[in-house]
Amino acid sequence: MASAVAASLSGLKIDECSRSETPFGDDDSPLAKSEDRLPHPRLVHKWKSSKSVLSLAVSDDYLFAGTEDHDILVYDLDTFQEVSALKGHGGSILALHISNRKGLLFSAGSDSILKIWDTETLRELYTVYSVFDIGDVFAVLYNEYLQTVFFGSQNASIQWCDLTTIDRHASLDKSGMPGNRFSKFFNSAGPGGKRSQTPPRAQLSVAKALIELPYNNVVPYAHNGYVYCLINYKSPTHLAAASIEENKETLLSGGGDGFVNWWVKRDGKLNKIRSFQNENGVLCMTTIDTLLYCGLTDGAVSIWDLDTGQLIRSIHAHNGDVLSITALENCIFTGSATGFVRKWSREMQLAARWQSHDGLILSTIAVKHGNRALLLTGGNDDSIVMWDFTDAFPVLNQNMSFADDQLLTSLSTFVSFKTISGSVEAKTDCRRCASFLKRLLRTSGASVDLITTDDKRNPVVYGKFTANSETKTGSTVLFYGHYDVIAASDADRWETDPYVLSGRNGCLYGRGVSDNKGPVLAAVFAAAELFQENRLNANVIFLIEGEEESGSVGFQTAVKKSRVLIQQDKIDWIVLSNSYWLDDNVPCLNYGLRGVIHLALEVHSDLPDLHSGVDGGIGREPLMDLTKLLSKLTDDSGKVNIPEFYEPVRPITEAEEALYEQITTNASTRLPKSKLMARWRLPSLTIHAIQVSGPSNQTIIPRSATATLSIRTVPDQGTDTISSTLQQFLSAEFEKLNTSNKLSVKLNKQADAWLGNPENVAFKTLASAVKEAWGVDPIYIREGGTIPAVRFLEKEFDAPAAQLPCGQASDHAHLDNERIRVINLYNAKKIWKKTFNELPQRA
Repeated sequence: MASAVAASLSGLKIDECSRSETPFGDDDSPLAKSEDRLPHPRLVHKWKSSKSVLSLAVSDDYLFAGTEDHDILVYDLDTFQEVSALKGHGGSILALHISNRKGLLFSAGSDSILKIWDTETLRELYTVYSVFDIGDVFAVLYNEYLQTVFFGSQNASIQWCDLTTIDRHASLDKSGMPGNRFSKFFNSAGPGGKRSQTPPRAQLSVAKALIELPYNNVVPYAHNGYVYCLINYKSPTHLAAASIEENKETLLSGGGDGFVNWWVKRDGKLNKIRSFQNENGVLCMTTIDTLLYCGLTDGAVSIWDLDTGQLIRSIHAHNGDVLSITALENCIFTGSATGFVRKWSREMQLAARWQSHDGLILSTIAVKHGNRALLLTGGNDDSIVMWDFTDAFPVLNQNMSFADDQLLTSLSTFVSFKTISGSVEAKTDCRRCASFLKRLLRTSGASVDLITTDDKRNPVVYGKFTANSETKTGSTVLFYGHYDVIAASDADRWETDPYVLSGRNGCLYGRGVSDNKGPVLAAVFAAAELFQENRLNANVIFLIEGEEESGSVGFQTAVKKSRVLIQQDKIDWIVLSNSYWLDDNVPCLNYGLRGVIHLALEVHSDLPDLHSGVDGGIGREPLMDLTKLLSKLTDDSGKVNIPEFYEPVRPITEAEEALYEQITTNASTRLPKSKLMARWRLPSLTIHAIQVSGPSNQTIIPRSATATLSIRTVPDQGTDTISSTLQQFLSAEFEKLNTSNKLSVKLNKQADAWLGNPENVAFKTLASAVKEAWGVDPIYIREGGTIPAVRFLEKEFDAPAAQLPCGQASDHAHLDNERIRVINLYNAKKIWKKTFNELPQRA
């Protein structure tokens, strides 16, 4: 339940001498820290707001968060994306409530206004205000049985609005609204007769239906203090008291006076039938069966039996005020002014304790969503946090299969392996990660194997889901990906541990989430779900390697020696998801990659390293010769001088030109068409670094100098041809220097360019799936980088390849704070499910 506004609570002092049945420790005490060993829920996601989060509510699809800066933020519960910000209040949103049928959202706060919203359309329906000067509204509650919304206020009143008759009071007259009238109490003159200056309110938005409550819809002094909380209560049928009108829902209110008052509405009036007195102010309440749990200002929780009216227990639950409390079945959660949450059994036996916020926890809410039990907390550290405690509900665990939440759980484990490419120290983690993928594929229904590589390189994970549908297409699809990652340097500015998956503001952060662990799991789960649902139409083969970031060393040899295992059926299509959108808004399909040739040129002499003061000028220096040689590679305009370098480059066709026009029209790219073509369809040469022998001081003549360079090739250039021509060109130009130094050229690695056909069936099937998932047609792009395995797999299995970029341009792959949007991950899975089942057999 939502608590009162932070400003009215943060100044309350903790009573260090308050009586406590259970001596729980301060949050920094050894006793409290020992409680940290208790298991606690898994952190699922975290959102940051611009201001304090004061109230929370949950519908079937959305999380609503009331903030200090007057907005109600709306988040998708599945993708964690912010979908809207409801505006219209003129003050902090102190209270939110969702009707049990989850069709209506009620909001109220420091502007003395109640608003009613449609939770599906997110449209405002009514603006409701009182004829009285009520001050802040701290609590809102809707009673389904009575079809009435109640709200408790700063002026100690409880008021209500009957939705069955609400339209009778509708008008467009704004003159009576709180912001347009003088309040004798809230706008009264201060000492010396001077009137205090009221801070300006934000501009109120008023719905078409403006409702002024009748004078008689109020209990003026429901409490002798602020009315902080309201809850519905319906007695169990066998315990219903006659005075409560059996089986009818009633109302409980909690106030700063320490009382809980029990109300029943009869004959248009709210009648108090019982009161329960606590030693301190009641800030929040919840019920389980006939038990009432009250969170108090001294850190205590009191438990009342509503059937007998007796106080059963009072325990010191926190060292700070209990600002929020919520229950789900037999689990109770309390949030405190110290930022800690405690989880309890219904008997108030402590089950867990953990820190959820760096400040006050102002609201907690526990819900079941799909197959998960979730706890959501909001605080004055401007954040909302989602925790998963599904483990407390075995029935939910039994229903968990390959739902989206299971995908995130598996991704968390996947990211935890430090699979740094080419690292000797990471060998163990790479092997463990390969075994994890193998187990995941096997338990999902695939036949699996680990394909070893030469030179003890990381293994390739093989998995095959065999078609099980009666309407199977007969096609076989090979999905390629990789589980190795670029190292996350200590010097990088990671905001979280790169090997611990963390969710913030709709994105997942961690090394490899976008390149390439997230996209790989999206495809695995797509095939697994289809297989488990007994409707997989195609054979789907997975080849997930562990050396892609190091040039796929050993991959080709491993595939060739395992060809019989891999190609048990004719492979029709090769697909992958190892790149990104051109911007953050428009989904893409990738149909081209440049190839690469990496070389190292060394110029060396037969002499040792020399001193420039002693030996300078007596002979040709290797670094000078290397510099002259490198200058021959390009002309003054940057054009590459290698003979016939540009001749094989294909001229652009009208169809390809149209694709570039589509890009510049639809994508938010700063690059003009000419620059995109230079990056994607034209070759390039880059000098990366020069290293010299000897100590690093400014007087040495190095005996050797080495330059590393690369050429990005395009289709039809022929990697072997360009490599051979380049080496011949370097040798010829070096001969012209007529130097006694020697040249050696070392080819480090090379890979062919790839160009797919965007008009083939694979791309058309992917495009249809993208349109269905995202609601827009994809744009077709190429990339300047290289994925060595793509063209090799095409030639090895005589099958065309197609690529689905999964992440956004801002994903920071290879950089600090690598991330992927949750919705991109989920939609990638949807796209692969449709694609796997619709790709036909190739003739």
